[in-house]
Amino acid sequence: MRYWLMKSEPSEVSIDDLASLPGQSIAWYGVRNYQARNFMRDQMRVGDMVFFYHSSCAEPGIAGIAVVDKLAYPDETQFDPAGKYFDPKATRENPRWYNVDVRFLKKTPLISISELRRHPELESMRILQKGNRLSITPVDPSEWDYINRALLG
Repeated sequence: MRYWLMKSEPSEVSIDDLASLPGQSIAWYGVRNYQARNFMRDQMRVGDMVFFYHSSCAEPGIAGIAVVDKLAYPDETQFDPAGKYFDPKATRENPRWYNVDVRFLKKTPLISISELRRHPELESMRILQKGNRLSITPVDPSEWDYINRALLG
């Protein structure tokens, strides 16, 4: 099993939105970074655990926990010429972008980015590295355990 941090703007999809969806599951669509795409396509497996992270908002941070519910498959938004995630170079025969489905497990008290920075045990977390802008990053098992034990209790 692997662990991930996946960012979503709450104005697009929040942890509350995920919790209210039928089946409490959603395709993690719209990723347009090759490294993040490769994480989904090549490394994520059903059952991998996810910190659901609110980004680009007043207080960014971990807002909940989800689980990968479906292996990578072509992101349908790349084929919609009227959509904001359209990619004219993508074809059904040769898709460029993929998504996985994630399913809600629980909402947590918000763990802000500043709170994460206060813990030396987390200093190597990718989300805390200068210049990191990836929407999906791996989380080391020791970081996952520490956050669950020390910050979520």
